[in-house]
Amino acid sequence: MAFIVVLAALVFLMFAAYRGYSVILVAPIAALGAVLLTEPSAVAPVFSGIFMEKMVGFVKLYFPVFLLGAVFGKVIELAGFSESIVAAAIRYIGRSRANAVIVAVCALLTYGGVSLFVAVFAVYPFAAELYRQSNIPKRLLPGAIALGAFSFTMDSLPGTPQIQNIIPTTFFKTTAWAAPALGTIGSVFIIAVGLLYLEWRRRGAAARGEGYGTSLVNEPERVESGVLANPVLAIAPLVLVGVANFALTKLIPQWYGDSYTVAANALPGIHTPVVAPVKSLVAIWAVEGALLLGITLVVVSAFSRVREKFASGTKAAVGGALLAAMNTASEYGFGGVIAALPGFLVVADGLKQIPNPLVNAAVSVSSLAGITGSASGGMSIALAAMSDLFIKNAQAAGIPMEVLHRVVAMASGGMDTLPHNGAVITLLAVTGLTHRESYKDIFAVTVIKTLAVFFVIAVFYLTGLV
Repeated sequence: MAFIVVLAALVFLMFAAYRGYSVILVAPIAALGAVLLTEPSAVAPVFSGIFMEKMVGFVKLYFPVFLLGAVFGKVIELAGFSESIVAAAIRYIGRSRANAVIVAVCALLTYGGVSLFVAVFAVYPFAAELYRQSNIPKRLLPGAIALGAFSFTMDSLPGTPQIQNIIPTTFFKTTAWAAPALGTIGSVFIIAVGLLYLEWRRRGAAARGEGYGTSLVNEPERVESGVLANPVLAIAPLVLVGVANFALTKLIPQWYGDSYTVAANALPGIHTPVVAPVKSLVAIWAVEGALLLGITLVVVSAFSRVREKFASGTKAAVGGALLAAMNTASEYGFGGVIAALPGFLVVADGLKQIPNPLVNAAVSVSSLAGITGSASGGMSIALAAMSDLFIKNAQAAGIPMEVLHRVVAMASGGMDTLPHNGAVITLLAVTGLTHRESYKDIFAVTVIKTLAVFFVIAVFYLTGLV
């Protein structure tokens, strides 16, 4: 019965999200409904002590990133930089390779350390313009962005700074460069199969005579100007964000150390010390600083274009950021509640029975990530509960910890992108599309990503590559 309660809550949330209901409303209903069926007296305490704590904690940490990411994407759009990048891409690469261009730009940003949420905001304006000029249906766009931002650069490519590749290092005593051969092979598999799928979808739409679409929402602002910005200048803010993010990640700990304390009375309104855990905040501070630099570069270099619509444009960006952040935060609260239920422990215990060590780890992590709707959340829960078992079984089978790291990291980004996933909902909100219109292609990328995990496991057993 405990398992059925968890499953029912998950199915209800996925169905509601797919039907277009707001997860800000539905996620707490689904989570607290599960608590009501398990322990009625715990509903109010769980709502305040788990759901809201998790939700508010997410907003506290990540809302500035969502906000700055949205403003960054908007000023790029207002400056006409997106149209310039598209014109250059069409000139040098061709309209037929629009999907490859979008995947490449998303990959460069996320592999450079930019959050996948920020990548969505930053890439959308020029991606939509590229699709419009290439007459590709806009409904296919989320699939291309998902392939570039949510897949191989998130956890497969060795060295990626995304959190999904960092979490396993603390459990397995590995580095972000664990299993470089397997990670690269898995990434090539995802890119090749993913692009083949996207091209198949594009050609099918072209054969039916389907164009970009009409009566669309959240369309990027088009700059009416006969002269486009130099493409080098247009892409410079994207490059600056990636480089600055990397540099600040290295420099901030040198400036502040692992922790920084603002002493009492250092400022008139501070009467008790304020302690900032710098080590855990470096990644967030670095992204925020990089985005501020990127926004400044766009505004300074294209002031005359941005000035006229800056107020209205940034107001729209703030609204989009609020919606995206609250959607994801609500999902985060749902995952926290579900992880506390006895049914979740039933699932975790059942997954331990899978005999093969790597398959056990992959299925366990991917399943828990799918249930919670979060790659990092599902992996953290799985490793906290089962890492000792994973390590013991892997050592008994002679499997290097590096291989276990890579399999676990890749598995976290597989089934996490179910309809209720925060990144999926953010992507659809930013692009102005619905689950009915575009989730099919996001799910296809999810399936490809999940298959890649088992492809990598097979390669390891067949070749012994690490």
